[in-house]
Amino acid sequence: MQHLDHDRLVFLALGESEADNGESAHLATCALCRAEVASLQQVAGLGTETQGLADLPDPPEHVWQGIEAQVRAAEAGPLLTETRRHRVPGQADTTTAGQADATTAEQADATTSERTSDAAAGSTVTRLDPARRFRRRGRGWSGWVATAVTAAAAAAVGVVGTVSVLRPDDQTPTPTPVVVASAPLAAYGATPPTARGDARVFQDGQLHLHVANLPSVPGYYEVWLINPTTMEMFSVGTLGGGSDALLPLPPNVDLKSYSVVDVSAEQYDNNTRHSGDSLLRGSLTG
Repeated sequence: MQHLDHDRLVFLALGESEADNGESAHLATCALCRAEVASLQQVAGLGTETQGLADLPDPPEHVWQGIEAQVRAAEAGPLLTETRRHRVPGQADTTTAGQADATTAEQADATTSERTSDAAAGSTVTRLDPARRFRRRGRGWSGWVATAVTAAAAAAVGVVGTVSVLRPDDQTPTPTPVVVASAPLAAYGATPPTARGDARVFQDGQLHLHVANLPSVPGYYEVWLINPTTMEMFSVGTLGGGSDALLPLPPNVDLKSYSVVDVSAEQYDNNTRHSGDSLLRGSLTG
């Protein structure tokens, strides 16, 4: 069976072109070409997933050393297998024959050691260029893919580990917001005197309120800013069910004019005006 060209399989795996009818028919019947396309897609997927790691530091040197050791061990594997075959005892069963076998085994060990050392000395681990194309095909291809995937995974683990060491969980303390105005809030009108609160305006344009001992109301609590001179007012937001609220203020709000913070009790009556039932009030300074 005539297999598809390897470069063509690369383009198909990367999605840079579509298979024609003949290629589709071949892939449907050829398990070898399908497996090669799947392997290429897996390696390409690993490359795509790590594009966001471009700005991270290089993996530690010990990661590459580990990869190099695994590659050299894989290259030396056939030599060790060949040595074991040479050390199979012969048919002779005498002491002399046994000694001869031992001598042969020692020589084989020495030869293997030399060949392994030569292989290790001649072996180099190349840090793969992402733009490099695959050149090997056929027998041994799946093993090469497994080695490449293992190396890529080990490198990724090393990068992540390096980042974990260099950048542990970010424990930088959150800077304290700058307060530009504040006001203590006291009970107003018929509100029980134990009700109280405080208001702070942050530099980023947010109003923080903390309240305590507010009387229960059938509706909800609403926060207002009031101009004490004209008694004009606008709603900032609602408190909700908690004792603290962080509410955004309108841009460029004039806090010198709208200096009174008011917390009112409101009803669910679709009326957007102030109910006239103020619970807490205070004047901003700062």
